[in-house]
Amino acid sequence: MHIVIMGCGRVGSALAQTLEQQGHTVAVVDQDPTAFRRLGSGFGGRRVTGVGFDQDTLREAGIEEAGAFAAVSSGDNSNIIAARVAREMFGIENVAARIYDPRRAEVYQRLGIPTVATVRWTADQMLRRLLPSGAEPLWRDPTGGVQLAEVHTAASWVGQRISRLQEETGVRVAFLTRLGEAILPSSQTVLQEGDLVHVMMRTDEVDKVEAAFAKGPEEEGGH
Repeated sequence: MHIVIMGCGRVGSALAQTLEQQGHTVAVVDQDPTAFRRLGSGFGGRRVTGVGFDQDTLREAGIEEAGAFAAVSSGDNSNIIAARVAREMFGIENVAARIYDPRRAEVYQRLGIPTVATVRWTADQMLRRLLPSGAEPLWRDPTGGVQLAEVHTAASWVGQRISRLQEETGVRVAFLTRLGEAILPSSQTVLQEGDLVHVMMRTDEVDKVEAAFAKGPEEEGGH
């Protein structure tokens, strides 16, 4: 996959190097050409000097062939504008914006842009939004038979109750991360867009659970 990153600070440079090591092609955009030093001489991706929400700059970075876009500059407004341009002008599905002010997160989520608040930022969180697939193990019991994992959830589960998700996939939902906060759901809790779902499941059933989460809810007869 080709991935465009706006911002070559500590976060952007670390993300670029990690993604390249995973076999993706990467382009990094920054207004300051000296910022690219953070990438090191071994980085093989594109370095594009310019404003990350300028359409011509994004085209130079290969946005039209990209599968994901990360806005991780030092400015909240720049990040959200760039994320919206990538999503709305270029149709990029996997978009994530880093923000400094967590109070803005809800506003951004309503715009359909997954956000990562700086205080809770980890490379893993950002990667999960750019490359949403499968299950990411968070904990295993000593025998290895049971694990806690974040499982990528198909958009068609949005609006469904946790009880239905558990019934059709055979897992127990341990908690949700919603707008950067962990919540303990009840069976009546309804999944919202942007929720990250953390489940307890048997390790030998991971493939089956991933498939059920990716497939979406079963069609109900007679409706």
